[in-house]
Amino acid sequence: MLFEPISIADLNVKNRFVRSATNEWLAKEDGTPTTAIGDMYEELARNDVGLIITGYSYVNVQGKSNDKQQGIYDDRFIVPYSEITSRVHKYDSKIFIQIVHGGRQSVVQEGLPLLAPSAVEDASSGKKPVEMTEGDILNTIEDFVEAARRAKEAGFDGVQIHCAHGFLLSSFISPYTNHRADKWGGSVENRSRIITEITRLIREKVGEDFPIMVKLNATDGFDVFSGKFGLDAPECVEIASLLEKAGICAIEVSGGIFEAGDVMSQPNIDSEEKEAYFKRYSKMISDTVSIPVILVGGIRSKKVMDSILNGYADMVSFSRPFISEPDLVVKLRDGISDRVRCVSCNRCFDHNGIRCNYDFGNSA
Repeated sequence: MLFEPISIADLNVKNRFVRSATNEWLAKEDGTPTTAIGDMYEELARNDVGLIITGYSYVNVQGKSNDKQQGIYDDRFIVPYSEITSRVHKYDSKIFIQIVHGGRQSVVQEGLPLLAPSAVEDASSGKKPVEMTEGDILNTIEDFVEAARRAKEAGFDGVQIHCAHGFLLSSFISPYTNHRADKWGGSVENRSRIITEITRLIREKVGEDFPIMVKLNATDGFDVFSGKFGLDAPECVEIASLLEKAGICAIEVSGGIFEAGDVMSQPNIDSEEKEAYFKRYSKMISDTVSIPVILVGGIRSKKVMDSILNGYADMVSFSRPFISEPDLVVKLRDGISDRVRCVSCNRCFDHNGIRCNYDFGNSA
């Protein structure tokens, strides 16, 4: 099934391989995408990656969370993004842009407070955000909608709303970071409201034929002995169901926030038993929703990839492996390899530009 096509809404994707969104540290400081980013995506398309999801792109300047991160907060980005989508579309690959607000994990900027659903200090950084007002929430929703409009005008095949890893929308759905008592907090439905509203208004803005998917935190990743109560099952399944009803057409299942430690991008995935570390969550979600489910997180061998497509998810998603081997899909398809060469050392997350920095020649 790995090399069979699949439909995301009415969009046909030629195989089950997804390049998961990854910050490349290659944009200009104002968020403008560069030729180097286009080079990376075109290489993936040329090597048969069915669906490419861009690095996370911030929807307003207050939501920037990294240096040299892509942005999509202004119409001036439409032209450089259209040049990138044109390069990908020379091949039979599809490309979505991931849109995000950093929330309490944003870069502190002079005169601009960190915004979050509640004023819960980030234990990993020591930063304490300001609780968003109703006006802040409505303005941020509009920023996501406008970002999606720009994405469509730039030729993207769809958008992925980033609802994972402790960024703003992830903070809304988690009881650890959302302590609100209004319509934006409390119940699962209320904590999900900002995402369902974004989805509804994007649909009104861009029409019915533009796919909207999400990257969803299935768990915040806290150990049961930590004393911290965060998002986990079964609430993540309920959220997935609400998002499907709102019009989301696919869900990429991930997990972890920085305060929980090495939960996302887990190191040292050196055995099949360690692979696909979010698969129990994708299984629960797959059993509940009828839209495609995509699984990311430590998938390293073709045997595990095949097993995932047997009830755990409909597509497999990779970040670090495609940094190390942009031609991974071709190697798997042609029988050149049956596993990725990535050793999960995490040296690829390089602020000088993402790259594989592992010395395979001296790996012994």
